[in-house]
Amino acid sequence: MGADLAILLPEIFLAVYAMSALLFAVWTGKDRMASMVLWTTAAVFVAVAIWIGLSPGGTREAFGGMFVDDGFARFAKIVCLLSAAAVLLLSESYMVRRDLLRFEYPVLITLAVTGMMVMVSAGDLIALYLGLELQSLALYVVASIRRDNVRSTEAGLKYYVLGSLSSGMLLYGASLVYGYSGTTEFAGIVTAATDGEIGLGLVIGLSFMAAGIAFKVSAAPFHMWTPDVYEGSPTPVTAFFATAPKMAAMAMLARVLHDAFGQAVGDWQQIVAFLAVASVFVGGVAAIGQRDIKRLMAYSSIAHMGYALIGLAAGTAAGVEAMLLYMAIYIAMNIGTFAFILSMSREGRAITRIDTLNMLSEREPGKAFALLVLLFSMAGVPPLVGFFAKFAVLTAAVEAGLAWLAVAGVLAAVINAYYYLRIVYLMYFGSPDADRIDGRMGAVQWGFLMASAAVMVLGVVNLFGVDGAAAVAAAALVD
Repeated sequence: MGADLAILLPEIFLAVYAMSALLFAVWTGKDRMASMVLWTTAAVFVAVAIWIGLSPGGTREAFGGMFVDDGFARFAKIVCLLSAAAVLLLSESYMVRRDLLRFEYPVLITLAVTGMMVMVSAGDLIALYLGLELQSLALYVVASIRRDNVRSTEAGLKYYVLGSLSSGMLLYGASLVYGYSGTTEFAGIVTAATDGEIGLGLVIGLSFMAAGIAFKVSAAPFHMWTPDVYEGSPTPVTAFFATAPKMAAMAMLARVLHDAFGQAVGDWQQIVAFLAVASVFVGGVAAIGQRDIKRLMAYSSIAHMGYALIGLAAGTAAGVEAMLLYMAIYIAMNIGTFAFILSMSREGRAITRIDTLNMLSEREPGKAFALLVLLFSMAGVPPLVGFFAKFAVLTAAVEAGLAWLAVAGVLAAVINAYYYLRIVYLMYFGSPDADRIDGRMGAVQWGFLMASAAVMVLGVVNLFGVDGAAAVAAAALVD
């Protein structure tokens, strides 16, 4: 038991910290200490990420294989922790200015991140569901944290109702998998495959589980919650939804497919390929008509998850490596972009209309250029890092014999480029007489915007070692 608990020490530490922070905030006067709790939480996330990064290599299992600590899990956890810390730091000034910062906010984020860490290390269907629900329940509350706002309340309610439906689908699929395999452990489920094929019951169970997880990833056609929740939630919460939970859900899907169904790639490859194609086209086409930048980012995230799924559909170690690399780059791009969105305001009011970016280059040339770099990277324009992310997943698909899937991804990329270029056009060639944002930006937000844009340019040299870490993580999952 002691050895098992030692493997779970980072997760236990975060859970204890969340409960301690909750008691501390209540004891010291609730929201008076909210800023201190937020900054402390961000520091704790960074410290735990370093702790995990310096932990011994190899694969360790706890509680009979229910919890797996390997290179893949460590990579996903570090990305989740660092992105959550970045979003917390970005959100502090925004939440304080609008009187939204409550001590519950960083505590709920901590609980959600703890759930994510359990998800990506799950080696059993029960552990997977426990981690998923810990994350989801915290996110439902965070989405509606602006209690006096109808749109925020609506966002939380929609997320809760549709999230409950997806959890039910995942549970139903898990029950079928258990019924036909006789076990909830991934190591036992994988032995149910004979000669690379699984029975019809397991295929149906896997399909339901994939549908439930696809909701968490916001992959089409299970994306219906994303635009409304992104738009209605406070912008810092939207930034969080677009980063760490996406990494955790994608890693969880990869864990299920390769650890539990790794001997039956042919049975789930077509499911993941369908989700990928639907996502890149639905996200790209639907984003074209958006006039609110948060809704545009919602549809953009759907398309980006489609590209990550293209890598996963390959069913190979190279495909998993490409997916992890894509997710890390996507999160870096999103952090910088949301740092800019958080600064969009006029006369103290948050503004999210895209047309308010008209001629931003005249007033804020540095910010406009940084956003241009990020948008070009999201569109996959070479030689920025975003291009290499798309190139990696498309190459993995071609090497796995899915050339048609790569062609679909290239066609969708042409569509997706339009709505990014439209924002760039407004910033540099828009109407000078239109309503405009004030352009004020806090030091932390400015720093993350510039750093993210710099990463998109300088990362071309060696991707700061992320590609090597992704290769090690993929090898740990697909061996």
